[in-house]
Amino acid sequence: MRNPVGRVILKSKKKRTQSSRDWLLRQLNDPFVRKAKQEGYRSRAAFKFIEIDEKYKILKSGQTVIDLGAAPGGWTQVIADKVSHKGKVIALDLQDIDPFSNPNVLIIKGDFEDEAIQQQLSQHIELADVIVSDMAAAACGIPAVDHIRIFNLLEASLNFSINHLAKNGSFIAKVLRGGTEGELLKQLKVHFSKVVHFKPDSSRQDSAEMYVVAKGFKGKKTPPQ
Repeated sequence: MRNPVGRVILKSKKKRTQSSRDWLLRQLNDPFVRKAKQEGYRSRAAFKFIEIDEKYKILKSGQTVIDLGAAPGGWTQVIADKVSHKGKVIALDLQDIDPFSNPNVLIIKGDFEDEAIQQQLSQHIELADVIVSDMAAAACGIPAVDHIRIFNLLEASLNFSINHLAKNGSFIAKVLRGGTEGELLKQLKVHFSKVVHFKPDSSRQDSAEMYVVAKGFKGKKTPPQ
């Protein structure tokens, strides 16, 4: 039910932990959750990518895009619409992803950090125009450990992108505040002409998540002979 100022409050006698109550209340009162349902998106995360694309002009018709950590498919929906029937989207996740009506979307279930899965991805593309990653390891609540886990995913997705992006391609990935400092940020700047951090308005303000947006891939560097 709702209180007089319009916020949902829980009156159910069902037993819940405090954390589950907090999560449920946040979902019920989140305007982007309601908007996603109204507009037919699979998750509120769709609006994060809409904001990224509107600001940085990433997607074009006919592109090939790899979506890592795609479940339940909010980003994939946005991407598939933008690249149109002329493009191709590969959506990967450990979790099941319900099929899309779009014939240009290929779903692969598996662990991105598994080399066999990366090889499977490679078999379906020559080079990708855009590689995006909304992957996130399960948070343990210890900031230092959570940073390491998401850093490892970011590093793995960046290494894959360096080998599978077309020249002038783009790479977008979830990070935590402070998660791309040091050597990794230097590596991004070596391989891309523009690297910025961006926090969409649709990203919860109490969340440490941000996105690194890297544009203008310079091309895979050939080792000296």
